[in-house]
Amino acid sequence: MTDFEKKDGFIWMDGEFVDWSQAKVHVLTHTLHYGLGVFEGVRAYLTDQGTKIFRLEDHTNRLFESADAVNMEIPFSREKFNEVQKEIFKVNNLKEGYIRPMCFYGAQGMGLRADNLKTHCIVAAWEWPSYMSPEAFDEGIKIKISSYKRQTNNLVSRSKVNGNYVTSIMALQEAMQEGFDEALLLDDETNISEGSGENLFLVKEGKLFTPDLAASLNGITRKSIISLAKEDGIEVKVKKISLNEILDADELFFTGTAAEVVPIRMVDQNLIANGKRGPITTILQKKYFDQVRGKRDSFVEWLTPVSYTHLPLPTSDLV
Repeated sequence: MTDFEKKDGFIWMDGEFVDWSQAKVHVLTHTLHYGLGVFEGVRAYLTDQGTKIFRLEDHTNRLFESADAVNMEIPFSREKFNEVQKEIFKVNNLKEGYIRPMCFYGAQGMGLRADNLKTHCIVAAWEWPSYMSPEAFDEGIKIKISSYKRQTNNLVSRSKVNGNYVTSIMALQEAMQEGFDEALLLDDETNISEGSGENLFLVKEGKLFTPDLAASLNGITRKSIISLAKEDGIEVKVKKISLNEILDADELFFTGTAAEVVPIRMVDQNLIANGKRGPITTILQKKYFDQVRGKRDSFVEWLTPVSYTHLPLPTSDLV
C-alpha cells in the first residue's frame, strides 16, 4: 500500500502549489478533531485525445453543495477549483489518476463553539489504477449486510462530509474481517442505503432499480449509469428497496468514482442469480468504461481536457 507521506510531487494548498512533503497542518486543526470538512473524489483518464477528467464540474458543484450543507464558506470559486484540478496533472506529470479536493477548518479555535475558523483548501492527485481487484470487474464481489446504519432524510449525512466516513470505514472493516469484499448498509428504516463508498443498482426482469436518496449520496457515477441505461431504453426506477428484493435480484452491481462499476455475486451467504456478472451489468459496465475513455460520441460534455496554461507552476524538473 502507498505511503502517502513519502510520495513525491506537489499539492495545491490555499492558492499555491507546495511540495508534497510540505503540505502540512497543525495537530490542533479543527477538522482533525471534529470531522467537519468536505471533500470530493474525481478521476481522470487517458483517452486517445489526451488526459480528460470525468464530470469535473459535477464534482466541483457537489463539493460546494456539501459545504453549503455544513455552512462552510469556501474562499475560492468553483472556476478556480476546476482550473486547479486540470493543472495538477501537469504539475505532477500524471497521465491519469485520482483527484482529491478538500476543504477543512484550521487551528484558529478549538471546541464545538469555535467561530473564528479559517477554511483551508487543498487539491491532490495521484495514480490509482483501481479501487477493486482487476478480477472483481469480471467475477464480481462478495458483500456483507452491515450492522452499521445510514440516517434517513438528513442533508449532512447525504453530503460528502469528512466525519460521515467513519461509519463507512467501520462497515468496511467489519465486512473484510469476515472475508467479504465490501459492505452494504441499510438505513434506519431497514431499507437498502448504499455501500461503504458506492451506490447500489439492482436488475430485475430487465428493469434497473436503485435506492432513492433518502439515506444515500447522490453519486455522480450513479447519475451517469442512469443516463447510459436510459440511452439504451432500459427502464430505470428510483425507489425504496428492501433486503428481500436484492436477494431476489437477477443482477446487482455497485457504482462509484473509485469503485467504477463492479458486479456483486454474493450478499452474505446468498448467491445472486447464478453468481455471474449479468447481461445488463455487462452492457452498462462496458458503456461506462468506453465513456470515461472517450470512446463514445454521446455525453462528450462529461469529459474535460486537462489544461496547462493558467496557473503559476512550481520550479521543478516536472514542468
